[in-house]
Amino acid sequence: MLPRVVLHNAVSLDGRIEGFPLDLEQYYQLAATWKEDATLAGSQTFLKAADEAPPEDESAFLLPDADPEDRRPLLVIPDSRGQIRTWHYLRRLPYWRGFVALCSRSTPKEYLQYLQERHIDCIIAGGEHVDLRACLEELSSRYKVKVVRVDAGGTLNGLLLHQGLVDEVSLLICPSLVGGERQSSIFKAPDLAAAAGPAWQGSDGAISLYLIDAQRLKGDVIWLRYMVQH
Repeated sequence: MLPRVVLHNAVSLDGRIEGFPLDLEQYYQLAATWKEDATLAGSQTFLKAADEAPPEDESAFLLPDADPEDRRPLLVIPDSRGQIRTWHYLRRLPYWRGFVALCSRSTPKEYLQYLQERHIDCIIAGGEHVDLRACLEELSSRYKVKVVRVDAGGTLNGLLLHQGLVDEVSLLICPSLVGGERQSSIFKAPDLAAAAGPAWQGSDGAISLYLIDAQRLKGDVIWLRYMVQH
């Protein structure tokens, strides 16, 4: 069974995902709306922050204590190329109760050994790339995950939307114009209208949504919530 998947992003009025001021406190207060069991995050976010991580010490290899009453979400990161090497640092942060790396059959064996030695759980699904549908099903069956909030950029969002895995899109529209010619969309994927899409896409290839809520928030931010029509 697939968990419920929610995309939660903030954009400027012209649809950019960076280059404008964002009230992070407001953003993450709203993110708590769904009380997610797992946070699915893109690997690029953590690769950019790798310089903040201190070197490993012996604590990186200790089996962490598991508290069955801990209601914090799992942090789940797709990483088929085995690039994330800062799990020891993420463990010290107070946001998550545990960690899961999503890998594929092409993930280097050395990286799988690295994860095992540090007691980082791993789901292996897919050939060259992570099979996101299979991984979501495994998160549901192995960890009883019912709600996943996606905290990522356009690439992971695009893959999830294109594969019909998203149930809700939550969007904060911030009162800023960024401009520029560089793409920074919340949804990076091949042109849907140029390809034969699955049945849940409209006749023109676009993903159909319907509005379930709209609010004006502090700072003239507009919060829109859409359900995806499957």
